[in-house]
Amino acid sequence: MTEQNLISENDRPQVTNLSHVDVENVKAELVRMHQSDAQVIHAEDLELSQSLALEANATNVNTRQSALGLVHAEDVTMLQSGAAAVRAENVSLNGQAGVVVARSVEFGNAYAGVVVGREVRGEKIESIILLSNKVEGNVTTVIDTRGALIAGLVGGLFAGIMLLLGRMLFGKK
Repeated sequence: MTEQNLISENDRPQVTNLSHVDVENVKAELVRMHQSDAQVIHAEDLELSQSLALEANATNVNTRQSALGLVHAEDVTMLQSGAAAVRAENVSLNGQAGVVVARSVEFGNAYAGVVVGREVRGEKIESIILLSNKVEGNVTTVIDTRGALIAGLVGGLFAGIMLLLGRMLFGKK
């Protein structure tokens, strides 16, 4: 008879402390990592210090001088950290991010590629594309909500004119 080594939710460790290690998967109530890296993390609370995570799924994420790939959480606080993509209810960022999608975003001194949120606040926000209903703070952006709307309208108009001209010039008779 084959015995399976399955860990039930009740047998999942409550606290996992990792220091100077490389792991593939981590599942626990609280995960603390210092100078470590993990591929996938599932936790209620996640604390990273000078660490790397490819994918993080947690309720609360707190990082300091760390790098993350994909983050999916309720609340994210990043200090001097970077992330490729963050999806959360509330994000507080002091560092860099590729894409941030959240209900509320608060930036300290941050650089982001794309920011999408209902409310965006910060001292200094630098982004390429910023889409938000409410923005408070000093924002430097390449394309804001109004600019994105205008660019979309102009792009659509230009594409429509090109298609119309193409049909007129090369259409079948």
